[in-house]
Amino acid sequence: MTGQIKQRIYSIDTLRGVIMIIMALDHVRDFLHITAVDQQPTNLATTTPLLFFTRWITHFCAPTFVFLSGISAWLSGRKKSRKELSIFLIKRGIWLILFDIIGMSLAFTFNPAYDIFILEVLWAIGGSMIILGLLVRVSTRVIIITGLIILFGHNLFDYIQVQNNTAGGVLLRLFVTGSGGIFPLGSKIVLAGYTIIPWTGVMLLGYAAGSLYNAQYSMQWRRKILLLCGFASISLFIVLRLINGYGDPSHWAVQKDGVFTFLSFVNTSKYPPSLDFVCMTVGPIIILLALLESVQNRFTAFATVYGKVPFFYFVVHFCLVHIITVIAFFASGYGWKDRADPKSLFLFRPAHFGFELWGVYAVWLGVVLIMYWPCKWFGRYKATHTYGWLSYV
Repeated sequence: MTGQIKQRIYSIDTLRGVIMIIMALDHVRDFLHITAVDQQPTNLATTTPLLFFTRWITHFCAPTFVFLSGISAWLSGRKKSRKELSIFLIKRGIWLILFDIIGMSLAFTFNPAYDIFILEVLWAIGGSMIILGLLVRVSTRVIIITGLIILFGHNLFDYIQVQNNTAGGVLLRLFVTGSGGIFPLGSKIVLAGYTIIPWTGVMLLGYAAGSLYNAQYSMQWRRKILLLCGFASISLFIVLRLINGYGDPSHWAVQKDGVFTFLSFVNTSKYPPSLDFVCMTVGPIIILLALLESVQNRFTAFATVYGKVPFFYFVVHFCLVHIITVIAFFASGYGWKDRADPKSLFLFRPAHFGFELWGVYAVWLGVVLIMYWPCKWFGRYKATHTYGWLSYV
């Protein structure tokens, strides 16, 4: 079925597109940076400022996706009843979780035996969407209050000790406190990189922010509110970080020089996203969302091509990065017998393999450019067709 081109909010697509371009850098680094397996880029004892920044800038990706998913949920509900929106969000959330477990686990590992199931950002977005789908049946006020309670309160669990091998401990790590938790499942392994509840707080507040796009509000008023909230979030981050107490289990400390002290200050916890982390990342995101509403140029047009098709881009670019990794693997002299390395989770990705950082940036730019044409085609197809399945991708 075809129809008229659907209207979208330009600033949301632009911001999402910019973040998706940045996101590809992190995935290329994961697969092709020579120290990605055995060295944390945010470890101040071993990193460099450029390597730290290469990882740190991508911290803005997941909060942007989750926050904008909340706004998009509100926008999609403008022509739906609460019941219809609830059902749609729950169904889409289940779809995202299933796809993450089946599709993205395979894209990550290239292992059809599924020895490892990876719960990544789609798992978090899907779970958050299910919870939002349940809450939209109540009221927006409840959604806002719940989001604020989660945002400001979930770090209380940093002070609660629960045995990991108990049912309560497993559930707590899986949904609230987990940081790359590994859970045995028979002969398989479940690797939970993202926990649902803390990210749900971000999505609920994104949904509340969606109400600013109500037709009764002017762009000037919306921009004023967004800027106020954005700067308030950044200010709260600075205050909490200076206090160096509640809000992040990873405290900052004076380092060998001013640059590394600053890196320590902004080195907040993403797994799970701490209060400090959310304030640090969502604040600038909200400011950019406000500023981009009145900006249209060649770069924003370029970024919007990606921002209109986030799910398509996410899946296809990830497979592209892994295919490039396989090509580099064989081109580097490795053979089929070397495809599995016990020190690495992914096939065709040995522990000591890849390029220096300049090579990572070169591949990243190539991936982004290659993705432009398929994203432009799919964006046009999605805008001019009304098939039901398109609302899920």
